[in-house]
Amino acid sequence: MSTLKKIIIDGIEVEVDAAMTIIQAAEAAGVEIPRFCYHERLSIAGNCRMCLVEVVGGPPKPAASCAMQVRDLRPGPNGEPPVVKTNSPMVKKAREGVMEFLLINHPLDCPICDQGGECDLQDQAMAYGVDFSRYREPKRASEDLNLGPLVKTTMTRCISCTRCVRFTTEVAGITQMGQTGRGEDSEITSYLNQTLSSNLQGNIIDLCPVGALTSKPYAFTARPWELTKTESIDVMDGLGSNIRVDTKGREVMRILPRNHDGVNEEWISDKTRFVWDGLRRQRLDTPYIRENGRLRKASWNEALAAVAAAVKGKKIAGLIGDLVPVEAVFALKQLVTSLGGKVECRTDGSRIPAGNRSAYVGSAEIADVDGAKAIFLIGSDPRNEAPVLNARIRKAWSKGADVTLVGPAVDLTYDYRHYGTDRDALLRLISEAQATEGALVIVGQGALNEADGEAVLAQAMALTEKLGGKMLVLHTAASRVGALDIGAVTEGGVKAAVEGAEVIWNLGADEIEIEAGPVVIYQGSHGDRGAHRADIILPGACYTEENGLFVNTEGRPQLALRAGFPPGDAKENWAILRAASAAVGAQLGYDDLAGLRRALVAEVPHLAAVDQVTASEWQPLELRAPGKADFRFAIKDFWLTNPIARASPLMAELSANAKARDQAPLAAE
Repeated sequence: MSTLKKIIIDGIEVEVDAAMTIIQAAEAAGVEIPRFCYHERLSIAGNCRMCLVEVVGGPPKPAASCAMQVRDLRPGPNGEPPVVKTNSPMVKKAREGVMEFLLINHPLDCPICDQGGECDLQDQAMAYGVDFSRYREPKRASEDLNLGPLVKTTMTRCISCTRCVRFTTEVAGITQMGQTGRGEDSEITSYLNQTLSSNLQGNIIDLCPVGALTSKPYAFTARPWELTKTESIDVMDGLGSNIRVDTKGREVMRILPRNHDGVNEEWISDKTRFVWDGLRRQRLDTPYIRENGRLRKASWNEALAAVAAAVKGKKIAGLIGDLVPVEAVFALKQLVTSLGGKVECRTDGSRIPAGNRSAYVGSAEIADVDGAKAIFLIGSDPRNEAPVLNARIRKAWSKGADVTLVGPAVDLTYDYRHYGTDRDALLRLISEAQATEGALVIVGQGALNEADGEAVLAQAMALTEKLGGKMLVLHTAASRVGALDIGAVTEGGVKAAVEGAEVIWNLGADEIEIEAGPVVIYQGSHGDRGAHRADIILPGACYTEENGLFVNTEGRPQLALRAGFPPGDAKENWAILRAASAAVGAQLGYDDLAGLRRALVAEVPHLAAVDQVTASEWQPLELRAPGKADFRFAIKDFWLTNPIARASPLMAELSANAKARDQAPLAAE
């Protein structure tokens, strides 16, 4: 039960929750207090002392505003609200002293530090520090850590704020970092010199307020003021994390998270953050036509003429990949259906029923995980399928939520009750389930892409109803929910869609094998499996090179903005389809992206509600008995799930490291 209390900060009176700390109350009042160790999503350490303030009527010394709660402040002599000053002479002197102390051992290597230009220590030394130091002793040095191929360390710069230690233990759920020693000998280190095994470790780069932890792949490639910053959406999983893409010229130099409390808070997975080196490799930058068994380069006119010749009078089918924006799916569906063909987006064999939005989106939002009291994971390994969501489940677990898993036992970074690995375990769970306040059922794609996937989904919906809770379907493909919203599905799945087809239009579906026989038109960004099978290749843009809508796993449409341009002759996906429609004599009714979106919203109105989750009418599926098999997770290798990741040398290295880590060491005989 929260109680409100009035407090005066720098003459501004605010009424805040008494459980708030002074630094949080100051933020509510619009007053900035400098800090290094405090972070709103981590536990309070109180060890940098940069946030000192003066409490009037309190002790005659500055108080750490991150560690003192508003309820502990004394009222004035006549019951007036407590008064806090953040800019008094006492506070100014204290901050200057703290900054001088922090800089005793800090090296003067700003010109060659990768944090230069976006360093909290630089900014706060300018704003709150002094222009001299009384210390003439030699600076101490620390040995650098090897944390793996992602995080570069220069531990001499470390100011022991412990943000990285708190993040890895509290959010990422690994225990490989800590602080040893006391006083001058204290240092942040890793347990037995281990490299970090988390797929969220890149977030400690953002958290580090100095240049001690920086991005290894990005090191010495660009300065922040040289970069063009574009807000976009991630497509590496179905979560739809909000990101910022930084480009220099035509090259993507790095990808950073953006704060969105309803989706990814301010974290992103390492695949999202570091996949950018795959954007520039193995790219398709010109059309190709297969002649005499070999692909040759062609012009766009030749390629579109070849498409028209291949499609004329033939039975056509369309397959939709995992990274395609909604606009391109819509254009492909209109083109293929106008030619009498069928389209299918469930290329992994998922048995999600079309037309029942509550069955493929569920009834829960991602933010509902925070308040859940009981979480049931069915055929889902969120640590690999959506690492940021897994961190959210871990946060709910740390607040007391009970987690139950039906599926293979894996390390999820938190404790859970393992109910079994097969369908019988799910049926047993349903029979024993009772109404539970704050229950949340999360269904993974591993449970849905087997032959009895629809029966398993029906049972999961029955479990949700019996618990009186909500359900979330966790998708692994960024384009899947949007394609299902549009209705890019065929009764009977991929097999029914391609049955008898003489031409298959493959829109970036690289995770599927297409049998010999039909002519394959491949439209995509990378020379992956789909391009190897293709007879005609139409080079398209990838997710950082075109504007597009993506609908995330909870059904929230989000707008990805173009950060750069496609290489060579590659074009935006919707534009390729518009040009191809004219070539085959089935011209689509729009000439620009705005016209396409108008047609799209006219057909699917809720896609106009960008960044809003539209509630779906709950329609339980007809109960059928599932099979007897064990559940299998949808993702085998977290690092190599799509063509962009498979083109990345860094992702290949991380995949090899993960495999080596999983193999138990053998003693010599």
